[in-house]
Amino acid sequence: MSEKEITPHSVDKTTDAELALENNADEANLRARERALVWKQDLHIIPLSATIYLLCYLDRSNIGNARIMNAETGNDLLTETSMSSYEYTIALMVFLIAYAVFEVPSNYFLKKLKPSRWIAFLMLSWGAVTMGMGGVHSYAQVTGLRFLLGVMEAGLFPGLVYFLTFWYRNSERSIRVALVLASATLAGAFGGAIAYGVGHMNQIHGLSAWRWLFIIEGAPSCASAALVWFILPDYPESASWLSAEEKELAAQRLEVEGSKGGAKAMAWEDAKEVLVDWRLYAHYLVYFGISAPFSSLSLFTPAITSGLGYTSLRAQLMTVPPWAVAYVVTTAVAWSADHFNSRGLHSAIFSFIGAMGFLASAVLPADAYLQRYGCLIVATSGSFACIPPLLGWLSSNIRSTAGTGLAIALNVSFGAPGQIVGVWIYKSNEAERGYPTGHWTNAALLLLVTVGCILLRLYYGWLNGKLSRSGNSRGERFAY
Repeated sequence: MSEKEITPHSVDKTTDAELALENNADEANLRARERALVWKQDLHIIPLSATIYLLCYLDRSNIGNARIMNAETGNDLLTETSMSSYEYTIALMVFLIAYAVFEVPSNYFLKKLKPSRWIAFLMLSWGAVTMGMGGVHSYAQVTGLRFLLGVMEAGLFPGLVYFLTFWYRNSERSIRVALVLASATLAGAFGGAIAYGVGHMNQIHGLSAWRWLFIIEGAPSCASAALVWFILPDYPESASWLSAEEKELAAQRLEVEGSKGGAKAMAWEDAKEVLVDWRLYAHYLVYFGISAPFSSLSLFTPAITSGLGYTSLRAQLMTVPPWAVAYVVTTAVAWSADHFNSRGLHSAIFSFIGAMGFLASAVLPADAYLQRYGCLIVATSGSFACIPPLLGWLSSNIRSTAGTGLAIALNVSFGAPGQIVGVWIYKSNEAERGYPTGHWTNAALLLLVTVGCILLRLYYGWLNGKLSRSGNSRGERFAY
């Protein structure tokens, strides 16, 4: 016979090859379906979440613009409310005290009441409070409204970080947290530009420009609350724009690495597991270190640029470039941290860069305006760029749905004392000397962040090696 003899061995070889091709085709198809699903989720979730946080941050930080707006004519916030610089700082601190106290309860209600309902309520509330700031006439009124603003804004950022764990895997979160957080840098840029324009509205209809600023920037939050109530998706399993097949794929993707919309709200056992996990307190300490630069830059960038030789309205405009550069850097760093699965090292590197920016600002002569302005851009970019990888690093190391929400809220709450430090370190009587106390303090705290990230990275490496050697079968996961 001329036909080639077929042996059992040759049949097995053919079958193995076909199976391999089929498996490769199935994997390629699954990856394509996942990419399409994630892109669809991104379009519905990320732009809306970033816009919500932009409005929140705009309403929180505009008091810094109001402080110096039209100061040369005596129509600024401090002059018209008869507040001293010390009382102004107290008002800033009161906001942060409320912010720290109400973060954990807010994340509980986010899960209990659904994200869309809770976030819409918060938006309407903080928007109304911000507009109310346009009518204050005394220190007591400013302080009381800033406290209410802290209560209402407390749950948004940890809530949004928690919210993303219902939709994305660990390796996908840092870049998306960054896109949300980076909207704060956009708020800084827009806030400066808006303040520059609103500054020319002084005494229109008998209102000072800073009053118009609060009214104009608070109104969009109120108006957007209704939109968020109806269009912010809560969980993949309830999203009307996902097909049954896509919902099943979303559930499979997050079976191990994500939070579950159908999971019960936090019980004492969940809380206890998080509260006694001392490993997490190292993350909280690191976040404390980054919070002072975050807070001080948010509130005092207009004052810092004013101290660089610019007038009040010109100073508002000059706050735009540092925030614009920080937006690009923050987004790029978060993408790189996810891509290389190296969140701790990215945070260490960019906190060090931020520290060098503050350090150079502290040692340069007070009249070296151009050089110190460049340092401000470096310090702002480094300080903000290291935050999204830190939050992604934390959430990737917690296994339970309820535990993730609590740990994120605690993490941000521990940052509140750091933010309180940030409101005290830029002293008005040091303006002519270039605010050395603020720059030295921020440099030192960012170096603390650098060291903390490196030590945590080494610790996780040691833990993973230990688990690997012991053949751990419980599926425990750590950052690396």
